[in-house]
Amino acid sequence: MIRVLQVLTIMNRGGAETMIMNYYRAIDRSKVQFDFLLHRQEKGAYDDEIEALGGKIYRLFPISPKNYKAYKTAVHDFLLEHKEYHIIHSHLNALSFIILKEATQLGVPVRIAHSHIAVESSVLKKVFKKNTDILGTVKDFIQHRLRKKVAKYATHYFACGEKAGLWLYGQANLSKVFVMNNAIDSSVFTYNKSISDATKASLGLVNKKVIGHVGRFNEQKNHFFLIDIMKHLVAIDDSYRLLLIGEGNLKEKIKAKVNQYNLQEHVVFMGVRTDINVLLQAIDLFVFPSLYEGLPVTLVEAQASGTRILASDTISTEVAITNLVHFESLLTTPKDWALEANQLIDYTKPNTHQEIISGGYDIYQNAKDIQSFYLKQ
Repeated sequence: MIRVLQVLTIMNRGGAETMIMNYYRAIDRSKVQFDFLLHRQEKGAYDDEIEALGGKIYRLFPISPKNYKAYKTAVHDFLLEHKEYHIIHSHLNALSFIILKEATQLGVPVRIAHSHIAVESSVLKKVFKKNTDILGTVKDFIQHRLRKKVAKYATHYFACGEKAGLWLYGQANLSKVFVMNNAIDSSVFTYNKSISDATKASLGLVNKKVIGHVGRFNEQKNHFFLIDIMKHLVAIDDSYRLLLIGEGNLKEKIKAKVNQYNLQEHVVFMGVRTDINVLLQAIDLFVFPSLYEGLPVTLVEAQASGTRILASDTISTEVAITNLVHFESLLTTPKDWALEANQLIDYTKPNTHQEIISGGYDIYQNAKDIQSFYLKQ
């Protein structure tokens, strides 16, 4: 059995973390085992499951400009102590260059960088002007500036999609990028009308038009724009409801905007949930106006549940595995988005299970492929 060191920030229910857990559950752990090098001292949502599956968890302190030298030393010392890892798979996007540089100097033979985002500089400039989440935006700016360092120290270039690969590794390296699909167990998301009706009833959403969104409350996900859309939808039809699933440092500001528009009865803050597959059964339309993305696993899950999606055209068209995805420009107004959403919400949910498999996003074949890759190294 080989052990692969997966490098992430904290194992909470984010996109990259959920993706790697989907693979971890599906691989043959008698042949390939995952261990995790994390950058937070606090316990993550997936930590107990990782340890139950046989994984080890190691912790370093967060990376910041203030502790850069100390962090490099800590990484160096960790890798010296743990020479058993000949495969390091880093999911830190541009910041992967730090750990991969140390791994290069210490002779670790397989150094995988993995891109999960595509941060456009033009978008960052606009976000800076808004100044609603300056810390998060500074982090993204640093990622954008450092991204060109990664290719030098990685032996393998992974990405969730072509756009994310282009962002981190550049056009010259695009042919070398391996797209590791944000695959899911599609069978647990397949639409079931009985479950849909029961879920709507349990949430008090019978005869309501339900808009859904899953994502952290940060600038990237563009919740302020989403609340503006919701204001116009409620003006069209008072039965609209919005389910916001997730947490994040902009949550209170989003709540303030909901209160400003008197939408308290129409917007439900649901926190972090473990039952996304069930909640998607109750959602009639998934609205996702992100400023930038890689290839979001939540949009794969939504399609697997047969749910129509209205998404920003900043997201790679690769995400359209089915014909359920409709793209809209962020240059149009929230009212324009609301009018389109109001048209899209009237349909019958299909069973898309086979389409997800045919599109290459079912976890079981993808897990076999990545397992085979690791074993060949």
